Amino acid sequence: MSINKYISDVKHIDHNQQIVFDYLSNFENLSEYLNPEIIEKITKQVPQIKITDFESDRDSCRFNLTGLGLAEVKIVEREPFKTIKVESSGSLPLSMVFWIQLLPVTAFRTKMRLTLHADFSTMLKMLLGDKLNDGINQLADKLANLPYK
Repeated sequence: MSINKYISDVKHIDHNQQIVFDYLSNFENLSEYLNPEIIEKITKQVPQIKITDFESDRDSCRFNLTGLGLAEVKIVEREPFKTIKVESSGSLPLSMVFWIQLLPVTAFRTKMRLTLHADFSTMLKMLLGDKLNDGINQLADKLANLPYK
């Protein structure tokens, strides 16, 4: 197993830092965006893996990855309005720590950057490595364009 680090480009969000933090630090807000169409798009990227049985609450989300097992991610730390730290658990042959970092630009504009530390086997790195480089930026784009409320 080896630890691999992936960092997104900095994205700008046209909302107040507190609103962005409050929205992203609650997984129930994100579950509406993981509908069957979105899950199908994700699985087309890596056709060997299918996502099923997705469920979430405020602090965690769980789902099965066909062929790999149960995956769970939990928000383990919230530093109000600045950082959301997420860790994986479950039966997968990888572990990850994920940060969402937020900084104010103005009262109504926020900068965001995502950082992923993933620990997985060489085989999984060959399968996922390049896709994770692209995926971290795609995820940052998606999060930057959510309809924050």
